[in-house]
Amino acid sequence: MSLDELGTEPAGTGAEAGRPVRDLEAVYEIPVTVSAVLGKSTMQVSQLLKLGRGAVVELDRKIGEAIDIYVNNRLIARGEVVMVDDHRLGVTMTEIVKSDRSS
Repeated sequence: MSLDELGTEPAGTGAEAGRPVRDLEAVYEIPVTVSAVLGKSTMQVSQLLKLGRGAVVELDRKIGEAIDIYVNNRLIARGEVVMVDDHRLGVTMTEIVKSDRSS
């Protein structure tokens, strides 16, 4: 879902309720960091030090399994890896993760 699709639905309570998303235009140019995480692995420092060129680090995901998409270190979606062109990868978002705003 894009910000444009949100329309003018309430964004909060009190003075914020019912304010159009267009009021967010002031933050449109703020840069954010987007990360697509293929998987994670845990190892001891001794194992890490033995790694060299050609070493394979086993991740906690299977081939074809959705990867996590983070914005500023917050999980926001899951998706699939795709080829953008001959030299670049991209991610197609397949699921938007509901945020728990209390954290």
